[in-house]
Amino acid sequence: MSKKSILIITTAIFLCGSCSSDNTQLQEPTNDIPSTPVNNYTDTQLLEMVQKDALKYFWDYAESNSKLARERYHTDNPGQDANVVSAGGSGFGLMTILVGIKNGYVTKADAVSRLSTALNFLQNANRFHGAWPHWMNGTTGQVIPFSPQDDGGDLVETAFLAQGLICVREYFKNSSDSAELALSQKADTLFKGIEWSWYTKGENTLYWHWSPNYNFQMNMQLKGFDETLITYVMAAASPTFTITKPVYTQGWARNGNIVNGGSVYGNSVVVAHNGAAGSIGPMFWSHYSFLGLDPRGLTDDYVNYGTATANHAKIMYQYSVANPKGWQGYNSKSWGLTASYSRNADGSTGYAAHQPNNDLGVITPTAALSNMPYTPTESMNMLRFLYNENYSKYIGVAGPYDAYSVHYNWVTPRYLAIDQGTIAPMIENHKNQFLWNLFMNAPDVKQGLIKLGFHSTQHGF
Repeated sequence: MSKKSILIITTAIFLCGSCSSDNTQLQEPTNDIPSTPVNNYTDTQLLEMVQKDALKYFWDYAESNSKLARERYHTDNPGQDANVVSAGGSGFGLMTILVGIKNGYVTKADAVSRLSTALNFLQNANRFHGAWPHWMNGTTGQVIPFSPQDDGGDLVETAFLAQGLICVREYFKNSSDSAELALSQKADTLFKGIEWSWYTKGENTLYWHWSPNYNFQMNMQLKGFDETLITYVMAAASPTFTITKPVYTQGWARNGNIVNGGSVYGNSVVVAHNGAAGSIGPMFWSHYSFLGLDPRGLTDDYVNYGTATANHAKIMYQYSVANPKGWQGYNSKSWGLTASYSRNADGSTGYAAHQPNNDLGVITPTAALSNMPYTPTESMNMLRFLYNENYSKYIGVAGPYDAYSVHYNWVTPRYLAIDQGTIAPMIENHKNQFLWNLFMNAPDVKQGLIKLGFHSTQHGF
């Protein structure tokens, strides 16, 4: 199982002490599908509302000094971890702000000022052979250790950030405005300073971490299929510290062992979901790398990524409808498993990578909403369920709360940057392929993909 923010939060948000525990019998939903919507927003209105709400996380609730993304935000305790900045979540935030500019949710001038502050902070923050740490102190720029040995560079979080930097660079690169052009050039400089090749240790694979105190002791190789594909793409695209194709072939693609010939609910699985123990991994594996990387018609020597990501989404939807564990509240309107806040057995709030082989009765809205390009009908049903039928229950100051359980009458009034951060970009890609076009048409990205053996029917290579 690949790493994601493991948050152990003990504050109880359990709202129903008498609710039953896991039920192994399939149950028909009871009152979780209201017959009369509370609101009647149109689909166009709903898409705009949820994108604006997700933007608020990175605009209204950004870390106050750096203007980057806070790792988390608790509406029940707003001051908690107020200066903990998420590198990967900030990358998603850069892309969300670009969506905000494009749609007129924020002015370009305000956004350029905000983004300039953020990139200046990144320039002066701790870097480890060019890579940023998973967490930074938004006041000082110093690393905040993610775990005892994880106190240095995090290459995967850095790749998520680099994906956003490339999009910022491309969006402003032809501007005649001096501030916008300087922003584009700053993004390019930051990207070129990442020493991707250092993180191979001279081997044909990438490694997740390096620390000046612990070197490569964490020893986590990046091998697919999980969220780390974008790391290889960014490394291959680098004009300064690039990698060769064998690093990709033997690393991410595992010499072809990434392929899975099986099927679930009649959908081919296509890829072996790394660490999912024969099951299907959490939905974020088909989101994080694909905010900029367009999976449609994208193939390498082994995999059609358009089919792999779309089928991942379809399987996750069909699993929720089939509901083999009998959770109340799983249905065609309320569905989606991914890593998020979770409900512990004692009713307190924790964190879990929700997936079919780790199904705890918790739905995470970003799983379905960020699937909009893959399952547009099913994802719209979820959006209507949240905003038209359950607005007061599941929607807060920055959009859908991170997670809920109808079965346990539980909801966490909290947000995580990495969950809110995929919603607006993926919806915009569904609407008009905005970020996909920005990223895929970047010359260095295209050359990097070609170097690794990729072809794209959508982008002409």
